[in-house]
Amino acid sequence: MRISPEQAVMIRQEVLNLAGNSARVWLFGSRVRDDARGGDVDLLVEMNEAVAEPALLSARLGARVSRNMHGRKVDVLIEAPNLLRLPIHAVAHAEGVRL
Repeated sequence: MRISPEQAVMIRQEVLNLAGNSARVWLFGSRVRDDARGGDVDLLVEMNEAVAEPALLSARLGARVSRNMHGRKVDVLIEAPNLLRLPIHAVAHAEGVRL
């Protein structure tokens, strides 16, 4: 995994702050592969409750994590009961690492 333990803690904390205590976060994409180089930070935030404004939550979380990672690009995917489940959600769960 190509994020530091401190970055993992920061990401978890930002998710808890914005999405609540029941939210779970997964790191997926190139950052879970030690042989890869560069790349953005891909996060899946899994929630048990419906999300009224998923785009806003995704944007806020991405901006906060990006700021804490010195401007690194961050993509945030939201998974909730009221949102369409896409194939990328399955990929994130299968290949990702829960933080």
